[in-house]
Amino acid sequence: MAIRKVVLCDDDPDIRAIGEMSLRDVGGWDVFCVSDGFAALDAARSEGPDLIVLDIMMPLLDGPGTFEKLRSDPKCASIPVVFMTAKAQSHELRGYTELGAAGVIAKPFDPLTLPDELRALLEDA
Repeated sequence: MAIRKVVLCDDDPDIRAIGEMSLRDVGGWDVFCVSDGFAALDAARSEGPDLIVLDIMMPLLDGPGTFEKLRSDPKCASIPVVFMTAKAQSHELRGYTELGAAGVIAKPFDPLTLPDELRALLEDA
């Protein structure tokens, strides 16, 4: 699957800035950054991304809640989602993939390898 456009959703502005630079400059992708789950839903509907990278812990609407809403929307249901989280214990990671996510990236991530990690997760999904 070719990735051209990514929605990156994280409530931490530093993570968004580093993630955007990584995905844009290293991955060569168009990146749309948003700071909460509701904005991620809007961006998924309006931008039609090839991938959504979604933080787990956010105020208002967390990552799993956003994921559930994406899956219930016919326009967004097939967009692959990769979770990002600082809570990267094996039982938690398993739970996120059991929801149907393409995978999980642990924070802190390496900006130089993030695009390759995402590509690998999508190939394995």
